[in-house]
Amino acid sequence: MSLDIKQVAEKVERESVGIRALQAEMAKVIVGQNTLVERLLLCLLADGHVLLEGVPGLAKTLSVKTLAQSIHTQFQRIQFTPDLLPADLLGTQIYNPKTGEFTTKKGPLFSNIILADEINRAPAKVQSALLEAMQERQITIGGQTFKLDEPFMVLATQNPIEQEGTYQLPEAQVDRFMLKLKITYPKKSEEIEIMDRMAGQPPAQVRQVMNPEDILRAREVVKQIYIDEKVKNYIVNLICATRDPAAYKLQELKPLIMFGASPRATIYLNIASRAHAFIRGRGYVVPDDVKAVGLDVLRHRVIPTYEAEAQEKSSEDIVKRIFDEVEVP
Repeated sequence: MSLDIKQVAEKVERESVGIRALQAEMAKVIVGQNTLVERLLLCLLADGHVLLEGVPGLAKTLSVKTLAQSIHTQFQRIQFTPDLLPADLLGTQIYNPKTGEFTTKKGPLFSNIILADEINRAPAKVQSALLEAMQERQITIGGQTFKLDEPFMVLATQNPIEQEGTYQLPEAQVDRFMLKLKITYPKKSEEIEIMDRMAGQPPAQVRQVMNPEDILRAREVVKQIYIDEKVKNYIVNLICATRDPAAYKLQELKPLIMFGASPRATIYLNIASRAHAFIRGRGYVVPDDVKAVGLDVLRHRVIPTYEAEAQEKSSEDIVKRIFDEVEVP
């Protein structure tokens, strides 16, 4: 087994060259926000989707655009608005009166990297139009199904739900996002660098340093990264603790959790931990990999009760408590 891990580590070292180049290109434009950049690359490796939440002006859109510009692939930016229709995303069938036939006009979702900007400003019927594309990697128009090209990745931004003119995302759609990231304000030193870099100077130009074949090859290596049975049990224990906290001596959390994480969370936590190990240059997963990505995987999957809200306990508080108490292998 140690030989296998060594071979996987060699593959990780070989395939991570492109990821390090991506990080370097994004650093030309993005100041600070190291966690954001790393998580975007992690989801790219893990074949997942990302939901970014933060107030306007924190480089959410800029980060996604810079990532897309660094990859030789198709990119579409969709600005979500209250009057958007599902056909504006998926496409539609157009009738040709001369031939008496319908032709399919494909929508902007037929790309590799999709930036769904301010996704929570569109109503539920538009948001739900993304579900089939995100999960099945296909789109159905007029009874005809089209497979989407790989890689396919949705990176959605949203403003905090308290802001005016926003809609709550359906739970079924939120669960399709592998990670939910909360973007915070930069540090004072980073703010000064942002001001110096952006005020009056032309934006930095990024190079395309990866292509779809490089990404798909790196994903295959991520799947080969070794994860021990003890770490697998640790992941399952964390997920089960969100459903039955009393079984893990967390009785005080039981009245605070309305719904725990689904089996999709177990799958995503496993894959995200492997991708995190890849970024760290390892051919195996350690518990710290699980801890590093755990909050981002679970914060939108643990639904707090009204009692939790009354006590001002968020899903993040609950997840952090679970990670503090569940035994680490």
